[in-house]
Amino acid sequence: MIEDAYHSTRLPFDRRREVLWRALWKYYFSKRVAPSDCVLELGCGYAHFINNVRARRRIALDSWPGFLDHLAPGIEGRVGNVVDLSFLEDHSVDFVFASNLFEHLTKDDFGAVLDQLRRKLTLSGKVVVVQPNYRYAYKEYFDDYTHVTVYSHHSLCDFLGANGYEIVESKPRFLPLTIKNRGMIVWGPLVGLYLGLPVRPLGKQMLVIARPEAGMRPKSDLAAL
Repeated sequence: MIEDAYHSTRLPFDRRREVLWRALWKYYFSKRVAPSDCVLELGCGYAHFINNVRARRRIALDSWPGFLDHLAPGIEGRVGNVVDLSFLEDHSVDFVFASNLFEHLTKDDFGAVLDQLRRKLTLSGKVVVVQPNYRYAYKEYFDDYTHVTVYSHHSLCDFLGANGYEIVESKPRFLPLTIKNRGMIVWGPLVGLYLGLPVRPLGKQMLVIARPEAGMRPKSDLAAL
């Protein structure tokens, strides 16, 4: 399968990613997810993020069947296309997370995901996106042959706005682009220190947090406000 080939060549398993995402959860995302939340990860890959999440309900979605072998106990895993979220209950998800996903989709497909999420999110629900920032990663952006769409922190925020979302937080330089360099040391406390820096050297991945605009929510949602 194409997904298997991609994970064996472009994205082989690397234990340093587990160290990285454990630290990212501890130092950053744990402050933004409540224990009572339902968390959905789109395009979860090796499940490094969702495995570290502590929440009432955790759901992982990916088109690569191999991700099921990496899920921690208690996580609901579903193999499928992120463009089809019909399996989710309406108003059931508090926190949607996608890392290095939407640059692999067309704008039409990304828009379709956002359209569905407006109904799947709770009234306080948010969408969190981490992905390469073309403004800072233009030299390496298309080293990944599956990248089809270009976004900078400006264009991603504008796209979200055009699709009925308001921006809660935007960090143009959130993380380095990759840890594929064999000489790169990944150590939890060092990740914490990096996240606390006012200026982040080598930061080529952006983070954007958004939520549906009140005027763009389904009418049934607005009636509950």
